[in-house]
Amino acid sequence: MQKVIKTQLKLNNKQKILMVQNAGYSRWVSNWVLRMWSEATRVGLKPSANKLKKFYTNHVKPYHPWQSQLSSRVDQFALMHLGEAFTRFFQGVAKHPKFNKKGHHDSFTLDHCGKAMTFSGKRLKLPFIGIVSTYKI
Repeated sequence: MQKVIKTQLKLNNKQKILMVQNAGYSRWVSNWVLRMWSEATRVGLKPSANKLKKFYTNHVKPYHPWQSQLSSRVDQFALMHLGEAFTRFFQGVAKHPKFNKKGHHDSFTLDHCGKAMTFSGKRLKLPFIGIVSTYKI
């Protein structure tokens, strides 16, 4: 069972920059995978999320050193979410995934590698972001 807590974060300037960078990183990865998926389909190949994930990790990520400064879990979740979107599309449940636009529902997913994030009082420790204060909506 998962527990959901809806709250707002009080971020300092450094944390705001990290949040924007991670959201941009997630958008960049999603758009790259969507572009590669469309290109592979256009030339007659059958892409899959796992194939593109391996290709991205081994051949694309090493050429972009700025990505090593951000959480590696962000790109993993972006790839996973896009794979799920294509699964829903092929099942006929959803429309074809679209490219993400900057400033339009910017988001990213973080986790603590399967461990629970520590939440004490009004403070939350987020991986790669640090300790942030919260307040109820």
